[in-house]
Amino acid sequence: MDVDAYSYAQRRHWDRLDRLAGQRHLTGAEVDEFVALYRRTSQQLARLQSHSPDPELINGVSAVLARARGRLLGARTDTRSQITYFFTHRFPAAVYRAWPWWTGVLVAFLGVSTGFGIWVSGSGAARRFLGVPADAQLLTAPGGTFESYYSEHPHDAFAAQVWTNNAWVSAIALFTGIVILPAAYLLFMNAVNVGISGGLMADAGRLDSFFGFLLPHGMLELTAVFVAGGAGLQLGWTLIDPGRRSRAEALARQGRATAAIAVGLVGVLLVSGVIEGFVTPSGLPAPVRIGIGLIAEIGFLAYVFGAGRRAAQEQAARTAAEHELSALPVNIR
Repeated sequence: MDVDAYSYAQRRHWDRLDRLAGQRHLTGAEVDEFVALYRRTSQQLARLQSHSPDPELINGVSAVLARARGRLLGARTDTRSQITYFFTHRFPAAVYRAWPWWTGVLVAFLGVSTGFGIWVSGSGAARRFLGVPADAQLLTAPGGTFESYYSEHPHDAFAAQVWTNNAWVSAIALFTGIVILPAAYLLFMNAVNVGISGGLMADAGRLDSFFGFLLPHGMLELTAVFVAGGAGLQLGWTLIDPGRRSRAEALARQGRATAAIAVGLVGVLLVSGVIEGFVTPSGLPAPVRIGIGLIAEIGFLAYVFGAGRRAAQEQAARTAAEHELSALPVNIR
């Protein structure tokens, strides 16, 4: 197509870039659009400078880019909008895209914990092999250490403690995942510990108490750990198999997603910590406590597979459109 047709086709994008450059505040989505338009218009200007003899057109596009460059280098985006965009798009989309990895971790974790629980329950040989004391009444008795753990500290201090601890465990699972084995070992040992506790409580006939104290906070807490472990292992696998991208580019891209998950999980673990600190040790009936935990778990999964799925699809569509436009040939006669 000739220069007139090309400029006519791209004019609305240049005008949109100019409008965004003049806006006082940009939302998170508008920032992404602004950067994409700036990059594309820079490429288009370079093509026009190579093929177009029309100085007026080149000067006009150059002026738009100059205004956009000034905004890009000196702009301060609305912090509140950025935070909103993070929790409505970036974080849920990153968790959604990683769902095959963390659901795989979930299945493996439940398999290991269930297997160890069945093995430990009623098996003295299993206990001796694992170094578990033959007399576990201190743990399993009513009011024993399994139950008193949740009520021996003030609720607010305990909630802060478990939040910090779980955030630390999740961070280790996330960022040691790049070498795979440490993250896999951490997840395995957590599954073993849950399985041993469950087996001992089942052997004492107190499996109802085990689930009554574990499930209210454990559903959301363990889901966060599964997400952290899955994202960490995905980062490690990217190092082994970067796909069509270069290894450095693939690691950088996956690293950004992993960092977004790490930041977002802090909020998820805060919710599970509050439940563990105030709901789990409360005097509410077990079905009510479990119901509260179930509501939190369903809410998180709906958030990931609802908002996260939509955000991931929007990002994929935007990326595909940008690639398609940048790949269009410009045959200027």
